[in-house]
Amino acid sequence: MNHFDWNLIKVFLAVCETGSQVEAAKRIGVSHATVFRHIGALENQTGTRLFDRIKGRLILTDAGKELRDIGLGIAQSFEAIDRRVSGRDGTIQGVVRLTAPHSFSHTVLPRYLAEFCTTHPGTQVELLVSNQEANISDRSADIALRVVHNPPNHLWGRRILEIDWGVYAAPHYLADAPRLEQASDLSEHKLIPPAGQLMRHPVFVAALSKKQPLSPTMCDDLTAMAALAVAASGVALLPDDLRRPDLKRCFTYPLGTPNTLWVLTHPDLRNVRRISVLMDFLAKSFRNDPYWPSDKA
Repeated sequence: MNHFDWNLIKVFLAVCETGSQVEAAKRIGVSHATVFRHIGALENQTGTRLFDRIKGRLILTDAGKELRDIGLGIAQSFEAIDRRVSGRDGTIQGVVRLTAPHSFSHTVLPRYLAEFCTTHPGTQVELLVSNQEANISDRSADIALRVVHNPPNHLWGRRILEIDWGVYAAPHYLADAPRLEQASDLSEHKLIPPAGQLMRHPVFVAALSKKQPLSPTMCDDLTAMAALAVAASGVALLPDDLRRPDLKRCFTYPLGTPNTLWVLTHPDLRNVRRISVLMDFLAKSFRNDPYWPSDKA
């Protein structure tokens, strides 16, 4: 291959990962036409077709699969170099990419990050809102806030908060309902039941084993479940990071194992000054914030 162009390989790998030239263009921040042109140029350089289009889908040819495997190995080497060079950065100034779930990004993080950026004016924080598994190895993010019991072995970080499960209900529902102050009171109320993957969550398995009366509306999303509770469809079991001002937290659900919030980064980045400072700041902010309920009713 003459005049090997790594930029063409990066575009090619983005198409492999997303399965779409349109989605690849969005991911790497270029136009669809640029992606189309780069793939064409790469096929010209290699002298072979890399994709077949079958029923509207891009399918790698054998040559494409071989190039993908080689390209991934090269990409991982570049990423390792990038992380190790970045790991020597002792300055507080620069950009830190932080990925965090919706529940934190829409509630406490704006307040925490406003304080951090006021205290450290030379640091910019790029907040990437996602509930997906953190991808730190390729520098898509520098720091990840994630709720997991056991974080991936290839990441480094610390446990910063235990998040309880609570029983929540709308104030207008509670106004005319029997008391709801402890677990035994749930037998007088209809619980909004889980659907889909949420049915296998241990807290709902425990709740449904108690011959609990159920609302007729099921839901597979905790955020939507909270909205159903606001509409007085029943009472909701929610982790405290999904609390909202139009719901009353009645008590901590005793059968719910607390969720664990971690702040994570790649081991090669743990000594980057701006990354370690933000990680420390977030850990202290979460732990010291009275926003998080501390009762064990």
